[in-house]
Amino acid sequence: MKRQPLWRVSIATTPEAEDATAEMLGTVLSSAAVSYLNAETGKSMVTAYCETRPAAGARKTIVAGLAQIKRCGLKTGPVKITIAKVRREDWAESWKRHFKPIEIGDALLVKPSWSKRRARKNQALVILDPGLSFGTGQHPTTAFCLHQIVSAACDRQNRRSQRAATAKSFLDIGTGSGILAIAASKLDFSPIRAFDFDTEAVRVARANARANRVHARLNIGHGDVAKLPIRPARRYDLVCANLISNLLIAERRRIAAQLNRGGTLVLAGILKSEFHEVQAAFETLGLKPLFSKSNKEWRSGSFRLV
Repeated sequence: MKRQPLWRVSIATTPEAEDATAEMLGTVLSSAAVSYLNAETGKSMVTAYCETRPAAGARKTIVAGLAQIKRCGLKTGPVKITIAKVRREDWAESWKRHFKPIEIGDALLVKPSWSKRRARKNQALVILDPGLSFGTGQHPTTAFCLHQIVSAACDRQNRRSQRAATAKSFLDIGTGSGILAIAASKLDFSPIRAFDFDTEAVRVARANARANRVHARLNIGHGDVAKLPIRPARRYDLVCANLISNLLIAERRRIAAQLNRGGTLVLAGILKSEFHEVQAAFETLGLKPLFSKSNKEWRSGSFRLV
């Protein structure tokens, strides 16, 4: 049977704006976006692939997203948007060029299925092909979340001889490809709940969990952060919310309510220019900043509920 072609959406921009552009494009198309720098031209190319032709209003939404990136102070240059039909074979080879294995300390290795890289002794392994969903660990905000999950897991291991060293619970708000929940499962968190507003992301996250043989240990479903209960039946030791700033601020009470006393909240998906406002909003709820890190135009942080 002949395989159906895919649709490629590409944006030529500047290296300064490539991460923000990739985040925006992935959100608009609900599909993972990658970027690469052309050393000869000095331009960055951001690309995402879709199963079907993008909706008629997609280009207009992308243009509006690029305008928002400019308003945040990033120079996008004279951008060019290209939408074209491509063979699936071309899509697969493109991912193989751009998606490389990544290590999160000594505890975690994330790699695509075609990589021959082997995990080291006592290193958890997550196999994740990019597919058409967002979240491969390559983006700075996703990488920050993975580092925080590893840090929490190592803290538990260091206290394993103590009674308090029971399994930590984990909540993944806006799971995307499911990478954070899968990594948490590989690092022995339990129970684990993950949800996303996008039903396609939920389908892909469940498929990725099955591929990593951890689906029986995960609760992955459709959910809306705006409908999280203020008084939940269960609270979690570690909560990751990799969302846009205005959503984090608007739903801060619902997000914070999911956290156990003494638990850690990881916030990502935040532009550096917006981080102070996000931090201030959560500090009013009794959350104490623990650590933050900037990478290009992004800044992510972890907080403790005291």
